[in-house]
This record gives sequence, structure tokens and C-alpha cells, in this order.
Amino acid sequence: MAALNIGFIGLGLIGGSIARALRKFHPDYTLMASAHSRATLEEALGQGVIQEACREFDPKFSQCDYIFLCAPVQTNLTYLSFLREIIKPGCVITDVGSVKGEIHREVEKLGLTGNFIGGHPMAGSEKTGFQNSTDYLLENAYYVVTPAEDVPLSRVSGYVELVSSLGAIPVVLTPEEHDYIVAAVSHLPHIAASCLVGALAKLDTPEERMKLLAAGGFRDITRIASSSPVMWEQICLSNREQISKVLDEYIRLLFQAKYLVEKGDGPGLNQLFSSAKNYRDSLSDATSGPTAREFVLYCDIYDEAGGIATITTLLAMNGINIKNIGILHNREFEDGVLRIEFYDTEACQKALRILNDRNYTVHRRD
Repeated sequence: MAALNIGFIGLGLIGGSIARALRKFHPDYTLMASAHSRATLEEALGQGVIQEACREFDPKFSQCDYIFLCAPVQTNLTYLSFLREIIKPGCVITDVGSVKGEIHREVEKLGLTGNFIGGHPMAGSEKTGFQNSTDYLLENAYYVVTPAEDVPLSRVSGYVELVSSLGAIPVVLTPEEHDYIVAAVSHLPHIAASCLVGALAKLDTPEERMKLLAAGGFRDITRIASSSPVMWEQICLSNREQISKVLDEYIRLLFQAKYLVEKGDGPGLNQLFSSAKNYRDSLSDATSGPTAREFVLYCDIYDEAGGIATITTLLAMNGINIKNIGILHNREFEDGVLRIEFYDTEACQKALRILNDRNYTVHRRD
């Protein structure tokens, strides 16, 4: 693939991760970006991720072969009229928003259907901002591609090739298919997690004992409630029809569960849980895409000063990088007290051997 000029409008978690991956896999590409914060641009320049910082509506974007819109979904819409006036004929405008119908309708209204290819990398984190972006976030993640109706096949193929080159797995859908699917698998879970946290906040005792004893299971299923409220407000406003449709079914199932509990219907509850278990067990164990992404050890440690430092030093001396580490104060659903996450299975296996050799009790999950 020939060297390209690629622009970014917005450089947060997703935009920053795409830019980092491009720099990693295509060091000859020229990357330029604008961002809400000047500090973000300075950081990206300082780390060599981009070569040029741009103003918000900068004519320099006319040099680009690809322009990634990486601002919140409704903010992205405000840049389309500007880009229509400056892009070169073969430029591909794309976005990374989790709602596609609204931006495709705006693209059609502005006559950009020959230049726009919607994109949605199915990857992310509850953390936000360029400072949390990585060059491996897209690795093995599904990347939904929604081409506008007049985009030449050669441009679609080039875009798919670019996405694949970053380690992602492209999946081509219509905007309508995409918005219905993500309403169920992405938007509904976030709303449900936020409501669960809200319920806990209202039900908690004056001493906040629920917060104190919130177990691993509760923390796991509500983790995404820590994501950006601004981003999720815009997502919900942009995909109202599809989200409302899937919420109807979810609310129906909640009422059904309430009825079964009130009536003491054991067989009905068993069927509810069995059906959910069977479908859940049929899903991939991947955290993002079809390939497993979590490589985790759970290690019992002594309650003494320096216990964690001893383990991290031991792993560092053996050249093992730790992706994340944390203490589990409540062991419900967990096998140990110290959770250590690694970047790949090789590092996880090596750490398991080393810790076992030092007589630590270690349990593996990957």
C-alpha cells in the first residue's frame, strides 16, 4: 500500500489508538490531527504519533487520502459541510462512531455518498482520552464497515485493506443492520449497567454497606458504567429508535423475572437461567472479536508489607510486562486475591511457571 496522508478530527481513545496503530504498522504514513485540547496534540506530537497538529477547521485536511472523524457522534456531523468543500476527489471520509444511520443520512443530504465509508471499531475501554490509547486496541477486534451507496468498490476494498493491516477484522454491514445490532450488544448493556449502579445507589444502606461489599460479579457487569457520560448521551440520542426497540424486550424479560420470583416459580426461574446460560456459553470468550484477549492470573499473596512489590519485581526481572494489576477485596466468583493481567498468552504462561516455582498458589484464566 502506497504511503498515505491521513487526518484525524478528534484524538481520544479510539482516534488515538488508530493513529498509534497506523504509526506502528505504517511508519511511512503522514498523520495530522486536530483535537479539542491543545495538550492532546502536544502529547501526540511529542510521542511521534502524528507529524502535524491542525486547527479545528484546517484547510490542511485537503491533503488527506483518509480523514477519520473521531469526535462524539453528533459532533462529527458538524464537520461534514466543511470537509465537502476542501477534500480532494479521491479522499475517503470515515468515522468511528457507534451509530451509523444518522451520519449516513447527513452524508446523503450533503452529496458525499461517493466519499464516505462509515466505520465502527468494536473495541474500547471505560477509560477515555488519548493518554489511554494503545497501538494494540484494534488487534483482533471486529471493525464494522458501512459504505455509502456511491462509493466505488476500489475505495471500499482499499479501506478494508487498511483496517485489516491494523490487526482488526472488517465486517461489512448496512447502516440499518449495524444500528440494530449495536443497540442490543453495546447500547443496551451500557444502559443496563448504569441502571444497576443507580439502583445500588438508591438501595444502599446509610453506612454504604452495599458499596463496601459489592462483589466481583457486580463490578464486572457494571464496569462500563464508568465510561464517558457525554459520549453515551450522544449515542443514545443518535440511535433512539433502535435502543427503544431492544429496551422493550429487555423490560419485558425483567417483568417476567419479577413475576417468577414473586410466584416462587422454581421451574420457570430454572428455565430463565438455563436459556440465558446456554446462549451465553455459545458466545466467544473473546473480549473483543473472535480471539481471546484476556490473559489473567489470580495469585494468593501473604498479608504483609511488600507482598505485591515482590511479585512485580520477580516478573520484571524475568522480562514480563504486566498489563494491569489489582487487589480483589471480595473473592466472590474469584480464585485468588491478586489479579494480574498480561498482554499475551506467552507472558501469562511464563509468569505462571515462575510464580509456581516460587511456591505461590496461582490460578489461570485466559
